[in-house]
Amino acid sequence: MPKVRAKRQITIPIDQCEALGIEPGDTVDMFVVDGQLTLVKKTAGAAKDLLNHLNPNSSMTDEESLQGVMCDRN
Repeated sequence: MPKVRAKRQITIPIDQCEALGIEPGDTVDMFVVDGQLTLVKKTAGAAKDLLNHLNPNSSMTDEESLQGVMCDRN
């Protein structure tokens, strides 16, 4: 079982690296949801075309867009 070292480093077991296709030098992302840590290998181009279905409103400024998001949070 991996242990967290003094510098908050963890060694990922080789079988788990192999299952995820993680090699030395790869970039990973980690996030916490409901107290669980999830590790995801970053893959170049993985998000390509992810937002193509959206129709941007080019008449709206960045500031107006941000204001709309901030109002939705309240």
